[in-house]
Amino acid sequence: MINTLQKNIQLSDRVQSLTPSSTLAISAKAKQLSKEGYDVIGLGVGEPDFNTPNYIIEAASRALADGHTKYTPTGGINELKEAIIHKFKADNQLHYNQNQIIVTTGAKYGLYAIFQSLLNAGDEVIIPAPFWVSYPEHVKLAGGVPIFTGTVESNNFKLTPTQLEQSITDKTKAVIINSPSNPTGMMYSPEELLALGEVCLRHNLLIVSDEIYERLVYTDEKHVSIAALSDELKEQTVVINGVSKSHAMTGWRIGYAAGPENIIQAMTNHASHAISNPTSVAQYAALEAYQNEKENNYIHAQMISVFKERLDIFYDLIQQIPGVTSNKPSGAFYIFPNVKEAATMNGFVNVNDWVTALLEEEKVALVPGSSFGAPDNVRLSYATSTDLLIEAAIRIKRFVTNHQL
Repeated sequence: MINTLQKNIQLSDRVQSLTPSSTLAISAKAKQLSKEGYDVIGLGVGEPDFNTPNYIIEAASRALADGHTKYTPTGGINELKEAIIHKFKADNQLHYNQNQIIVTTGAKYGLYAIFQSLLNAGDEVIIPAPFWVSYPEHVKLAGGVPIFTGTVESNNFKLTPTQLEQSITDKTKAVIINSPSNPTGMMYSPEELLALGEVCLRHNLLIVSDEIYERLVYTDEKHVSIAALSDELKEQTVVINGVSKSHAMTGWRIGYAAGPENIIQAMTNHASHAISNPTSVAQYAALEAYQNEKENNYIHAQMISVFKERLDIFYDLIQQIPGVTSNKPSGAFYIFPNVKEAATMNGFVNVNDWVTALLEEEKVALVPGSSFGAPDNVRLSYATSTDLLIEAAIRIKRFVTNHQL
């Protein structure tokens, strides 16, 4: 009886349309090889390898002891909203009130809730490629249509106003801007953002600005939020951020969105039925992350120093591998090299096959760029130790050299 029922139950079309997360798939395969005793170097996961700082962990312990284990308001506790408002003023020169802020179960749910609240069937969202793997899936789950707009390496994978203009139709509802970017690490300048913003204002497009890597910048450039460039752009933008990358709090699942009050209220209504509220203890941990400015600045300086050193070392090593070219990223913790020539001269049909063989032979796990809309590239995360990054570069170079035709 059970088997018969299972055969007759059909999954929804929207779930069957989803593309599985390649980053999680690569990580799972790497973990399986590790369990089998192989010395695997994983460069696939997008999270800091630092532990959550002690001052944040201690705040969570105090919250538990103080009984903060109950439901909270769906949109987050007021104290955390105020801390986020202060953060926007100090870091981005943006002014919001509590009705324009929602605390979410990770920045990922914030993005999901935007599209659930915004899109009707057939509405289009412009997604510059390369893109983070979940953007198109969020759009599809909301009944929308992702419109991929290819960018070029010679322009650091940045969307141009002309490309944006050419992608707009009468069904276009929004555009996603991710700066610094996952997977490329590139960052838009204020001038570039303003030019894109002017197109969005002319066509009344909502801008979804994913700024989760805002604090991880390793050049003299400063991160700028497109919402801070004018009052008009602020009213047309929802900013997504969180503590996962900035404070090594990926597992705590605290993100937030700021934007027009009607959109934030719609997202809050959606969340009230989907999740009830973000985890209470994690909210108090995030509150400490933002309120303790002395520890916050110290941890930030540490992370920037370590990631910049790794980037400089690893990037130079990657550049020495035959058939591999890359632009040096400005932020995040990814390098996104083009390996098409290496794959071709190694006799592989495509980069995906090259990545699979690299994992099998040299036990180095990368994420193929096809997952991000860039089939000639791969994403390398340098959120691991310098020693492992050096060893990974040695193995990749050896793999390429051994397979040269």
